[in-house]
Amino acid sequence: MYILLYILISLIVIFVFLVLIAPKKYHVSRVIEIEKPISEVFKYLKLIKNQDEWSPWKKKDPDMSQKFVGKDGEVGFLSKWEGNKDVGSGEQEIKRIVKDDIIESELRFFKPWKSQSDAYLKVEYLGDERTKVVWGFSGKNKFPFSLFMLFFNMDKAVGKDFEDGLSTLKHILEK
Repeated sequence: MYILLYILISLIVIFVFLVLIAPKKYHVSRVIEIEKPISEVFKYLKLIKNQDEWSPWKKKDPDMSQKFVGKDGEVGFLSKWEGNKDVGSGEQEIKRIVKDDIIESELRFFKPWKSQSDAYLKVEYLGDERTKVVWGFSGKNKFPFSLFMLFFNMDKAVGKDFEDGLSTLKHILEK
């Protein structure tokens, strides 16, 4: 009887420990330099519809259905998608735009699991014909999803897609 009690208490202690050390937040970003003026890069990036040309997720499901609400490139613009198992379903809403600096949006995923993230595209002047682009997103890991994140590396999983997308973006803007 005591052995069973010790095992139960040990399992509870281990579970509490895992809950305490589980990552509560995530942040993934990648950077690339583009040989174009900052104003030209920013003008292209602020249009969410342009992401179809360089997004790694559009490549994973070129037939995904999309709907748009509002005026692209302005705060409040909403892009909705419904795709295959690789891209799921969700929506992206532009929340803030600072000219030649940053475009912030909110990503709301509905499938394969429900979550919300803050995304951004930031540009930085490096010279008359050079612009640094930072693409990133961050969010909170809610319980019990946070326990899963002990065994899943968000940076490795999404980072490669960001690198592929930025490489395609560079190719498009520099041609």
